[in-house]
This record gives sequence, C-alpha cells and structure tokens, in this order.
Amino acid sequence: MFSSKEKFKHTFLKRLEMLFGKSFSESTPRDHYQTLGHMIREFVSNDWITTNERYLATKNKQVYYLSIEYLLGKLLRQNLMNLGVEGIVEEGLGELGIELTGLEELEPDAGLGNGGLGRLAACFLDSLASLNLPGHGHGIRYKHGLFEQKIVDGYQVELPEQWLRSGNVWEVRKADLAVSIPFWGKVESRNENGRLVFRHLHAETVTAVPYDVPVAGFNTNTVNTLRLWNAEPAQFPFHKDVLKYKRETEAISEFLYPDDTHDEGKILRLKQQYFLVSACIQSILRSYRKQHSSLEQLHEYVCIHINDTHPVLAIPELMRILIDEEGLDWEQAWHITTNTISYTNHTTLSEALEKWPVHIFQPLLPRIYMIVEEINERFCRQLWEESPGDWERISQLAVIADHYVKMAHLAIVGSFSVNGVARLHTEILKEREMKPFFHLYPDKFNNKTNGIAYRRWLLKANPALSALITEKIGSSWTQSAHELTQLLQYQNDHTFLRQLEKIKIDNKQKLADIIYKQNGVAVDSMAIFDVQVKRLHAYKRQLLNVLHIMYLFNRIKEDSSYEMTPRVFVFGAKASPGYYYAKKIIKLINTVADKVNNDPQVGDQLKVIFLENYLVSLAEKIFPAADVSEQISTASKEASGTGNMKFMINGALTLGTLDGANVEIHELVGDDNIFLFGLTAEEVLHYYRHGGYESVEYYHLDQRIREVVDQLVNGFFPDVYNEFEPIFDSLLGENDQYFVLKDFAAYTNTQEKVGEAFRDTLGWQQKSLINIAHAGYFSSDRTIKEYAKDIWGIRPLY
Repeated sequence: MFSSKEKFKHTFLKRLEMLFGKSFSESTPRDHYQTLGHMIREFVSNDWITTNERYLATKNKQVYYLSIEYLLGKLLRQNLMNLGVEGIVEEGLGELGIELTGLEELEPDAGLGNGGLGRLAACFLDSLASLNLPGHGHGIRYKHGLFEQKIVDGYQVELPEQWLRSGNVWEVRKADLAVSIPFWGKVESRNENGRLVFRHLHAETVTAVPYDVPVAGFNTNTVNTLRLWNAEPAQFPFHKDVLKYKRETEAISEFLYPDDTHDEGKILRLKQQYFLVSACIQSILRSYRKQHSSLEQLHEYVCIHINDTHPVLAIPELMRILIDEEGLDWEQAWHITTNTISYTNHTTLSEALEKWPVHIFQPLLPRIYMIVEEINERFCRQLWEESPGDWERISQLAVIADHYVKMAHLAIVGSFSVNGVARLHTEILKEREMKPFFHLYPDKFNNKTNGIAYRRWLLKANPALSALITEKIGSSWTQSAHELTQLLQYQNDHTFLRQLEKIKIDNKQKLADIIYKQNGVAVDSMAIFDVQVKRLHAYKRQLLNVLHIMYLFNRIKEDSSYEMTPRVFVFGAKASPGYYYAKKIIKLINTVADKVNNDPQVGDQLKVIFLENYLVSLAEKIFPAADVSEQISTASKEASGTGNMKFMINGALTLGTLDGANVEIHELVGDDNIFLFGLTAEEVLHYYRHGGYESVEYYHLDQRIREVVDQLVNGFFPDVYNEFEPIFDSLLGENDQYFVLKDFAAYTNTQEKVGEAFRDTLGWQQKSLINIAHAGYFSSDRTIKEYAKDIWGIRPLY
C-alpha cells in the first residue's frame, strides 16, 4: 500500500470508506488521521508477526524492560520515518489536499510518562528495534497519565490528560492474554509431602489486560512490542461494595504517580507497582513455556530489566511463582531470580530511593511480604556471618529496617547487575550512596551512560539541519551516529557556518510563533534563546536561573547605560502535584515573567517565557531553537540528564555544572565549547560531610544576592503578599540545601561570557558545530549495545 504514491492514495481512499462508511468529501481530518494510523499498523503487522515468530523459533535470549513510565511522544511521523515511507505518504496526502503536519496535530502525546525516566525508556525501545535486538517493553496503560498542566494567574493547575478520548490507533487489545493479580487477603501454609505449601486466600483480584503497541525499528524489518497493562474488574467480591471495588480497580491504571502524601495514595502506588510486575512476569513465563519445558534455565534465555526501583517487586514476584506455582525450593528459585533480574539506578538522592511502610506493604501484598521478609532474613544472616556483631552494618544494609521495606536494597540484593547512567553518577553510587553494597558486591556495579533516540531528536525534530548534514556527509549518520564527527572538517567553512546560523534562526522563529500564540509575548528570534526545560525540582535549580533573571532586570532598571545581549529565557516544567516548593518556583517564574515582559524600559533586551504543559511534541519544537542549554543542577545530584544530549545534537551550547553527563559532554567538546561554572561534585559532597557553608554569608557579602533575595519578600512583587516566603526561608533559614547562593556569582559571570561569545556569530556557530559533531556518542544505540553485550547477553537476530 506504500509502494508508490498512486497505490497509497488508492488504498487510503478505499480504507477511509471501509472504516467510516462515508465518502472522502464527507470525511473529517480525524477520519484521515485514523485511516492513516490503521494503514501503518496494518503495514507493520506482517513484520510484527514475523519478528515474534522468529523470537519463538530461534530460542535466543530476550530482554524484557520493565518501566513505570514511557514518554513516547507522537508516533505518526516517527513510524512513517522508521518505515521509510514518509515521503510517499506526504506527497500522496498533499495531492488529496491533506497536510501531514495537520494530521500530526490531531495525535495526542501518549499520557504514559512524565520525565527523563520515561523518555529514556522510549528511546531504548526505539534502539532495540533499530538494532534488531530481541527486546520488549512492559508498562501500564494509564488512562490519564500524569496531568495536563495549565498556568492560571501564574500558578500550576492540574487537569486530567484526556489522551485516550478518541482511542489509541496504535494499540491492539489482547483480552485472551489477560492475567489475574491478587491483593489483600491472607496466606495459609500447610505441609504437603514434607514440603511447606502456601495458599493466598480471600484475595481481592484484579484483571490485567494487555494492549500491545508495535515498535518499528529504523530502516529494518524488526518490529518489537510495548505491552501496556490495563486494570479491569475481575469477579466482583461478595464482601465488598461493587462500585467501590470497580473504582479502586480502575484507579490502578488511571493516573501516573498518584499523590502519595497520605496512606491511600501510598497504597495505590504500591498497587500499581505490583500490578505491573505480576502481569509482566506471568506474561513472560507464558511466552517462555512455549519454547522451554523447564524454568530452571530461565536466566539463560530471559533477562528482566527493572528501570529504577518502581518495578523491584519483580524479584519477590518471580520468587513466588517459582516456589509456589512451580515447586522449586528456595535456593533454586533464588539462583534463577538473581541471575535473571538486572537493575538501573537513576538517582543519587537518598530521599528519592523508594521505601514502603510495612503497615501498608504487609496487608496489601501478604505473600510478597513474606518472601521479602525471608530475603531480608537470609541476607542479614549472611552479613552476620561475615561480620559477627556488626549490628550497625546490618541495620544500614537490611532490606527491611525501621518498619520500612527499602526497594533499592531489595533491587541490589536480588539482581545480578546494578548500573548507573553516567560515569560520575556511577562513581558517586559506588563511593557514597551505595558504598557498603559496592564493597559487598563489587562485580555487580557498572556504568551505562544514557543516550537518546537521536533520529527522533534530530532527523524528525530538525529536518532542515538533518538535510544539511546529509548533504555534507551523506546519510550513513542516520544508521551510525558516530559518523557525525565527519562534520568537524567544516568547522572553518564560513559558508557552512552561515547555513547553520540560518537554520537556527528559522527554528527560533518557529518557536517564537508558538510563544506568541500561547503566551501572547512577542520575542526576537535574533536574541539568545536560553532554555531550561525539565522536571521542576529544587536540585535542578530553576531557582538559580530565575534569581539571575531578577538580577538582570535590576541592572537594566538601575543603569540606563547597561547594554546586554538580548536574551529570551524559556522555561518548561511540571511540578508533582504534591510538591509544594516546586509549585512556588513555577509561580515565581511566572511572576517575574509578568514583571519583566511588561516593563517598557526593559523592552526586547529581556523576555521570560514559561511554556505550559511541557510534552515531547513541544520539546521537539524547543530543542532545535535553543542557543543555550541550561544544565545547572547542584553537582552530584543529577544522575545523567538526557535533555543536555538533545540540546547538544541540535547545536545548543551547554551552560552547566560538572554534573551527570555534562562531565562527558565537556570531555568530548573541550573547554572552549561549553560554559562551565560552580562547585564540583567533590566540593558539594565535602560540604555535606563536613559542613562549612553558610548561605547567610553570601547574602551579606554580595549586594546582588541580597537585592534579589530581599525582593522575594519586600513587596517588589506587590500582588503576591507572602507568596515567596518559603523560597526566602529555604535560602537563608534552611541554609540553601542546593547551594544556589554559593554558585550565584559564578553563574552570573559565566552568563556574561555567554553573551560576549554570542556576539561573535561565526565563532558561536563553530562551537555549535563542534557540539553537533560530538553528540553521536550520546546515541541510545551506543547505550543499548553496551547493555546488550555487558548485562543482558542478547544479540541481533538479523
């Protein structure tokens, strides 16, 4: 159907009539989108079936990637691009009077993820298929995702994401593969033939129904699967109100990250996590049994990878099935489990390492808790045998301690591999956060620096730049990202640098049009577009950025002779609904924006934009337009970051701390092509260990700091009385946990260097080119090859 433009048009019109029972002249744009989506899914179905049959026939090892979120973005053009039919479809639709870009706008961003964790998972699925590797994703089919963000009077307001309002054209419901998940109830044990047998009685059962989404690789016949599980009522329990049971069941797959500031929310989150892993493992074992008669070799043919701690219950769930349903003894089951499960850690923040109160965990998951308790008992016994009497060590490392189940500890003890996601992050894990575990299991720990699906973030998001690159170095870079280094031969070619500049200005104008449409603010595409888009969190230090903007505003107002390089500061971020402090930062950004953007003395020198509801589809417009990539987290706090890589491959220059993958970006591009400032990770960790930092000293010694901090509470923002006192208190009363004031002067000075460098147009474009040329290292293809070889033990099937 996509072999030629004429064939496509004929099939499209025919399929439209069949699907909707109406003629083309009566059809709507949504009819066109649905028709094209069905055609694409039908087109890949043959390769999808063939891929799955090949996996069954070859009996090679496969990996199953478990993640609580997948931030997929829109799939229409991505699928057309990967299948190599984008040009035919766009031309054919054009001749029918239909714009492909218009159909793209009708596709909602899938509400299956929120931040870097989910986007990484989506990038990994793309690379697995593109590299012909046997890899499957498992997640939850959230009805509403996280939330749709609206900014009302500067405040974040959360509305349900209605992404499934018109269905999801990419999914296939597989009701025949549904499985049952038990909650609550009680566990009875009895002796059968000398063996202790456990039965879970009076459980409240939920049905998990899979919806499969095809994942087509780029320029290959491999089509892998993302399986999303939907929670539906099973048999209605007699002892419970039917409507309440229905509501509680459907809530499991309703929202991503429900508010867990109260016990009810904690129960729901824990339900989600067990629902995901139990459904996945039951599904994995069903597939495994089609090829193998015994589960004793499971680890030789299957790797289950847990993306952060959310799916860690895969460990006790696999143990439960192996012991209770397959009749294996503990030692056999533990050997299989600990050689099947691998774990990626995504944080150095101890407060972000999940732990669950026993009083919630035990009644909700009675049999799973028994198994976790046994894992803990055996592990603590091992620690005692190694260091008799060292109670402090046991308390520090135990899986269950102080009435909490510690999920990261369970992940490390129950897996064969623990990896960080940037070299610095992994070293911090080994030397600080998980040092005792590293000493206990040195061979488990390894690093896999994150990567991005660069074809989406360059080939799809920035077609003009992609075309220029292909014109200069050929198209092989679309298969092998390291080929981008060939661009270095053009770093002194003024004609090429001018072409780069024109593409950037065009992309900035497109973003300026979006800004005007959404925010009603006109911005100059010739100004520096200085961008910080990421999840809103105190350690990411959006506050440092906005305090610097306040300083620039003060300087313009106080010194009429001051001339700065015109700057447009762009923010995009969602704050978790229960994260009070982060929501205050959003309000501050919008309050500053309102003051700056409406001051005639400031004019076009300075503009501040907060783009609401930051999503993948919006990110695809932002990254190609950015001149400066703000990566200013407190050193040692950002595990890796992947936004820094997306900015880099689109030619933005990093302004950042030596944190996460910024360290590796710096090593690749050199001192002259990145703007670094601030404390190092070693210095930050030294302050945390030994003290010595007093934020009040910086407040008193630096007049610039004192002025902007005072403006938070002195009536400078007249309509927001007391609004920003929590921010003021965090900086002075709570001693500025993330060293915002400590790094302020260095950040401000470095920002001045950015402005000076931008005035040298060709020099800036040269720096931009060097960043693009070295960004190929951060391809998720490279990352996945490392996972496949070093952890998962899988290989391409073509």
